[in-house]
Amino acid sequence: MRRVRAIFPIALFLLAVTANPGRAELFVDVTGPNFEPLPIAITDFYGNDEGAAQIGRDITQVVTANLERSGLFKPIDPRAFIQDIGSLRAGPRFGDWRVINSDALVSGGVELQSDGRLRVEFRLWDVLAEQQMTGLAYVSTPANWRRVAHIVSDAIYKRLTGEEGYFDTRIVYIAESGPQNRRVKRLAIMDQDGDNHSYLTDGSTLMLTPRFSPTSQEITYLAYVNDQPRVYLLNLDTGQQELVGNFPGMTFAPRFSPDGNKIIMSMAEGGNSDIYTMDLRTRQVVRLTNDPGIDTSASYAPDGRQIVFNSDRGGQQQLYVMNADGTNVRRISFGEGLYATPVWSPRGDLIAFTRIHQGTFYIGVMKPDGSGERMLSSGFLVESPTWAPNGRVLSFFRQEPSDSQGRVRSRLYTIDLTGFNEREVATPIDASDPAWSPLIP
Repeated sequence: MRRVRAIFPIALFLLAVTANPGRAELFVDVTGPNFEPLPIAITDFYGNDEGAAQIGRDITQVVTANLERSGLFKPIDPRAFIQDIGSLRAGPRFGDWRVINSDALVSGGVELQSDGRLRVEFRLWDVLAEQQMTGLAYVSTPANWRRVAHIVSDAIYKRLTGEEGYFDTRIVYIAESGPQNRRVKRLAIMDQDGDNHSYLTDGSTLMLTPRFSPTSQEITYLAYVNDQPRVYLLNLDTGQQELVGNFPGMTFAPRFSPDGNKIIMSMAEGGNSDIYTMDLRTRQVVRLTNDPGIDTSASYAPDGRQIVFNSDRGGQQQLYVMNADGTNVRRISFGEGLYATPVWSPRGDLIAFTRIHQGTFYIGVMKPDGSGERMLSSGFLVESPTWAPNGRVLSFFRQEPSDSQGRVRSRLYTIDLTGFNEREVATPIDASDPAWSPLIP
């Protein structure tokens, strides 16, 4: 097991915010039927010396990439900018930004302080209303500049959309290599944009289906040790690994409860697979389902009151919802084909799933009562959706058909709820089974 990079604390300061009550406030309506990305100008952050200036340019690149990748913003080409960053320190000349059709403007500065710390500030401006919308400053170590850039991105995203951002997060996944009959699968982790990549395990043990805690930087995963499935917990901040238990009959990896105190999993006893929970404090195991069908891949609602899972109890693999104590089981999927890997949105409004119909795989969403079903992506094999913490973006993996040499390519992707903004998340080697973290505290 390898130690992941430390997450350094970041001090936050509020800069003066001005307002013009006579003008309507700039806002990105992410629910509108005819949505167009918001034109936004993001300038290089000014630096007090060349080292700080380079960090400022790097921060600008990350913020620009984050906002563009969200699909909600259209960054303007810097070659169109009229006002230079030197004069921008005294305030925007709003006419210069209106003429290039920018609705919003981001400016900022970077300072390497005498105590060795890095101070980064930014301001978000409403160009049409000629007012500052928000202004924040952060202090951290210079090595932590990339995380500061993600936090700045989140602040801009939230101020303009009214929703929480998702950029200061990480994705853990299974990194795959080797031939199909001797596949090496190890745990890997990276920032949500694919940077700061590292491997958590060395590949000597088969790793499967990691899952993030919704409350902490902790994951649970399934590992095969001497051909026996074991469930582990790994604290990513401390590197501490804990064996939860040996589960010879486990048929699907566990997930955390919303409070992080339980895991829910599927185990087979006597050839029958049912849903169980384990209290991580007492190690008490409780059986929730008792049906001749195969019940697997359970996921809690964010309030902890309900659970979604898939089962073939009706003769075909479909999605079901039940109360957290196992009562009131009801089917919610009624489309053609098979349904699998359901996962409840952090907002509670949707359930994502994999659907297989006529040889094609789909990533879709539906409301918790089964209504409003719609497909977001499809392919030869698309599977294992996982939600960003704001409930607007999903990650999943896509596997292409094998080539003439029998090689298979598997990669991670993200897609938002519109279904029109699908992006690959670059990984060094093949990747599957992503799990998205909560916002880093």
